[in-house]
Amino acid sequence: MKFLIVTGLSGAGKTSVLRHLEDSGYQCIDNLPPLLLVQAFTLCESVQLDKPVALGVDSRSGALFDAEAVLASIDSGSDSHEVSILFLEADTETLIDRYKETRRDHPLARDGKTLEQAIARERELLQPLRERANYVLSTGGLRAKELCARVDELIDHGENQHALRTEIMSFGYKRGIPRESDLVFDVRFLPNPYYIKDIRAYTGLEAPVRDYVMEKEETRAFLAHLYELVDYLLPLYKREGKRRLMIAIGCTGGAHRSVAISEALCAHLRALGQTVNVTHRDLSLEEASWPFRRTR
Repeated sequence: MKFLIVTGLSGAGKTSVLRHLEDSGYQCIDNLPPLLLVQAFTLCESVQLDKPVALGVDSRSGALFDAEAVLASIDSGSDSHEVSILFLEADTETLIDRYKETRRDHPLARDGKTLEQAIARERELLQPLRERANYVLSTGGLRAKELCARVDELIDHGENQHALRTEIMSFGYKRGIPRESDLVFDVRFLPNPYYIKDIRAYTGLEAPVRDYVMEKEETRAFLAHLYELVDYLLPLYKREGKRRLMIAIGCTGGAHRSVAISEALCAHLRALGQTVNVTHRDLSLEEASWPFRRTR
């Protein structure tokens, strides 16, 4: 398995990096005491995780933190796992400014220590990890988006920049537009199978309704435009660092036209190698409300 130890100075951006890694497909565990690292390696392997793991380890553990214990755990786990270290740092002035902005206490600012003294002490404690780090990233002057891009360049040579997950959701306007949607397409202009007695008891997942919707000339024209638009937009969203794109497709009830179109778009994107998932928010609710529903 692939493990990434995310460590470094408090205020250098570890939380932002872990959130970014989670969005990029990592299983993330933050503020793990060093003595539990070996158990974490074993646990992740035992449940057969199919994703890389990022572990946040730093001085927030207080008395439980020991840099040498971290290195010992890494050495013991590297025989059977790929373990690397990402160390984040920033200059003292930048860290002081960040703490002033957030008004949070430094984990080592106690027993009368000033913030500057706490930062200096943390540098000393973490130096063994910095010396062994596979990647050292100075975050001073980086905005959040720039920081995430630099992390991608360092740990995956930019591969994470392509980790956009596309979610397609069919819905019925009678129950409202999905709040989480990024793009919304209204397909109520298409002929409605609900008014065709012989097929209205079927859904857009089934051949009678799917064929009825897909055979229409306006459907074929719409899908051509939809495919062209989505194919154009996805690389732009990736370039901007977006990790999840929700495309919502709605009809009146959410069981016929929107379902068929959502499935068609999903098939199109999968054929292009995109990571895509489709859900039908209102299909079961709508089907259950039909007085003419079929007995399965």
